[in-house]
Amino acid sequence: MADLSPPDSFSKLSSDAGAAFVLESKGQWWHAGFHLTTAIVGPPILTLPFAFRGLGWGVGFVCLTVMAAVTFYSYYLLSKVLELCEKQGRRHIRFRELAADVLGSGWMLYIVVFIQAAVNTGVGVAAILLGGECLELMYSNIYPKGELKLYHFIAMVTMGMIIMSQLPSFHSLRYINFLSLLLSLAYAFFIAFASILAGTSDNVPPRDYSLESTLSARVFSAFTSISIFAAIFGNGILPEIQATLAPPVGGKMVKGLIMCYIVIFITFYSSAASGYWVFGNNSNSNILKNLLPKNESPLAPTWILLLAVLFILLQLLAIGMVYAQVAYEIMERRSADAKQGVFSRRNLIPRLILRTLYMSLCGLFAAMFPFFGDINSVVGAIGFIPLDFILPMVLYNITHKPPVTSITYWVNLFIVAAFSGVGLLGCFASFRNLVLDSKKFKLFSSHVV
Repeated sequence: MADLSPPDSFSKLSSDAGAAFVLESKGQWWHAGFHLTTAIVGPPILTLPFAFRGLGWGVGFVCLTVMAAVTFYSYYLLSKVLELCEKQGRRHIRFRELAADVLGSGWMLYIVVFIQAAVNTGVGVAAILLGGECLELMYSNIYPKGELKLYHFIAMVTMGMIIMSQLPSFHSLRYINFLSLLLSLAYAFFIAFASILAGTSDNVPPRDYSLESTLSARVFSAFTSISIFAAIFGNGILPEIQATLAPPVGGKMVKGLIMCYIVIFITFYSSAASGYWVFGNNSNSNILKNLLPKNESPLAPTWILLLAVLFILLQLLAIGMVYAQVAYEIMERRSADAKQGVFSRRNLIPRLILRTLYMSLCGLFAAMFPFFGDINSVVGAIGFIPLDFILPMVLYNITHKPPVTSITYWVNLFIVAAFSGVGLLGCFASFRNLVLDSKKFKLFSSHVV
């Protein structure tokens, strides 16, 4: 089993191949902004109209805004905890090490490793699945009677991921992630514009914004929607992103967060409002499937939609790489030799084998279990809520010790309590939906929920 224990000092990091190769610290604040934007602003925003189905207009926008405010605050606190530890001579470049150090418990390290592994694998699977679905949408519009199935396109996307996985470090993705930022703005504009065109056309389906008929169904739908919001706003790898900054890191992460949340405001609200306005309760977990229905005429100009699909596909490659970095770092901490060059045969061959195997497994799971909306909600409930809504508040209260009588202390405590409950209920609701949807499909199905 790989040694996951935290290094004792800065000197030990020099012999840590995971730190030296994958998490090298050379970046500026705008590079962190690129990484954060790629980690948060991605094609899962296509699920926002679907999430609104369980909440409706008013509650939907309130929840979306609350999630934005809480996650920004949470990431800000976490960056302050990391900065304080660095000033005290304990620079942490991994979430698991930070949690174990501050909470003083070795078992916390393994809990965070488990949660991060679930998040990163879930996002990797979802990115490949959605990428395959994008290719299938393009193919079915060009060749309506084509014989290729969804799993063929998933295999193609997986091959692209395998090739890109050979980029050695997180920092080496900085220009790719800048392109990812531009792509997210572009396709969000195209999706919103296409939705508005669809909403004003003669072929628009009847709009229905009503909630579920029974109270229990409304509760399950609401908590599933909240879990989707958590997954969309979450990243779970902020310490690893901050690790790519050249020290000292003071104040740099906050600038990166502001850049990221400007992009979030533009993309999230435009996609949610336009998609839900047009399709209401008929919103699919991928709004593109509403705009490009199979065996029917597109509800917006095909060239706009196909261009949006192409941009989404390209960005998915970047997202898959960002979330794979933690897995690569864990593997290469043991498999690589920091004393030899990053491209030496000793390090190149294990990297090629292990990263190829990891992405292949993600692709296999994506092909076997095509439940995009459900994967989003499950990952949000069991992964992002603990990492992004609970742990940062706990770590801040322990390290910065705000007075018990202060507003900060009680706000943090309230967020921990509220989102612990939301996480438990969301986890139950998400798994319930996953079980219900699994009854409708077979392995390697060509239909995505």
